[in-house]
Amino acid sequence: MELSHINAAGEANMVDVGAKDQTERSALASGVVLMRSDTLTAIKEDRLAKGEVLAVARVAGIQAAKKCSDLIPLCHPLALTKVAVSFEELSECELKVLAEVRLRGQTGVEMGFSISDLWAFILIINRKRETEKCKKN
Repeated sequence: MELSHINAAGEANMVDVGAKDQTERSALASGVVLMRSDTLTAIKEDRLAKGEVLAVARVAGIQAAKKCSDLIPLCHPLALTKVAVSFEELSECELKVLAEVRLRGQTGVEMGFSISDLWAFILIINRKRETEKCKKN
């Protein structure tokens, strides 16, 4: 099996996409953050000391997609045409995070959507610690 990011000498390198046609590309990623019901209520009602968790998580996700090639080695810079991060309450303890990324280009957007979703998750998990302190053993 030939690996696209490994050259003939076995060294990591960036794939040459120069000969590829530009096409419309889009990707979706989603996941669920689990938390206590009182934490989700506090997040929805903007009652956490660190501010509006979902607004900041949305911006963090968008910023991460824009910085994808800085964060992931060998990732091509992406000329994104759309990045959207949204949230959906699935239950009193479950918050779904959905990231959508689009571009017109010669390379895919799969890294952009995955990093966007991941950063939104990380921010929510960081902020929920205010009400869900971890016990140290």
